[in-house]
Amino acid sequence: MEAFDPAELPELLKLYYRRLFPYAQYYRWLNYGGVIKNYFQHREFSFTLKDDIYIRYQSFNNQSDLEKEMQKMNPYKIDIGAVYSHRPNQHNTVKLGAFQAQEKELVFDIDMTDYDDVRRCCSSADICSKCWTLMTMAIRIIDRALKGKYQQCLSGGGQDVKKKVHLSERIHPFVRKSINIISKYFEEYALVDQDILGSKESCDKILALIPENILSQDHFYNDRHGYLLEWEIMLQYCFPRLDINVSKGINHLLKSPFSVHPKTGRISVPIDLQKVDQFDPFTVPTISSICHELDAISTNEEEKEENKTESDNKHRTRDYKKTSLGPYVKVFEKFLENLDKSRKGELLKKSGKTMPFPFSYLDLSIVV
Repeated sequence: MEAFDPAELPELLKLYYRRLFPYAQYYRWLNYGGVIKNYFQHREFSFTLKDDIYIRYQSFNNQSDLEKEMQKMNPYKIDIGAVYSHRPNQHNTVKLGAFQAQEKELVFDIDMTDYDDVRRCCSSADICSKCWTLMTMAIRIIDRALKGKYQQCLSGGGQDVKKKVHLSERIHPFVRKSINIISKYFEEYALVDQDILGSKESCDKILALIPENILSQDHFYNDRHGYLLEWEIMLQYCFPRLDINVSKGINHLLKSPFSVHPKTGRISVPIDLQKVDQFDPFTVPTISSICHELDAISTNEEEKEENKTESDNKHRTRDYKKTSLGPYVKVFEKFLENLDKSRKGELLKKSGKTMPFPFSYLDLSIVV
């Protein structure tokens, strides 16, 4: 993969926003089929420019306006905000108190830093293949929660509490489902990759999760509560740790799909739920690699692209298909197709008509 040099980012961004960013799909997502008038126009966009210049409360009339501004500003980072009562770029002209955030996507934010007390391989924002399994489990558990309507079981907090999990003998169905998911990964993740029994310090962490009255027994594991302790430890180490404020706060910003990470150069890509176990964050394309792939196009084809008029912008965005970004855009397109089906199903339901196709779908995408 082409090595990323942060010094080259300004020039790479120019090419990326001119020829590779999937504008059509991006607009299709945030416009939601035009179900509500001015839905896209009232959406906030935030750009972080070179030297950490931060611009909030931007909004655009349509895809073309968004496209032109992104190509003009070449943002280092893109964040998506809420849908507001008024156009965000006019918020200073609105009567005090009238400008209000009204809607945003349901977001679950998981920071690797929050797992530092239960992983030995990395710390802070660093990740490796040994601890990425935590994200795989988190995706599967959150997906299960949403499909099974167990949203109330997802919560955050408790970061300063040593023992975060307390189970009773009446186990909630969602907890059982989560344990079933974790158990598929736990042995390799915890005992092999993290080696949680490999040192006195890590063993002491586990012992600290066992109540004193049970720990003092000679054969505490044979106690009828033994299996609950095992499950509590599994959940303590592997259950998703969510930043609940991001989910609750309607005016929280969301890192945009297909934004570029300015330090690593990696593109924020959606993950295919059907292939989450095969997803490798270290093979995600960088802006350097996809721009290099685009440069590898024949000179003749490149000259034709340069001679295209402004009206050919729609066709130019298809250049991503010639690069390793293509499969990730395809995942995004699949999500959009199912979003359209869902919306049509809701409209038919409201009209009292029968849906012309069976439908049961949820797509959860995260960006890295």
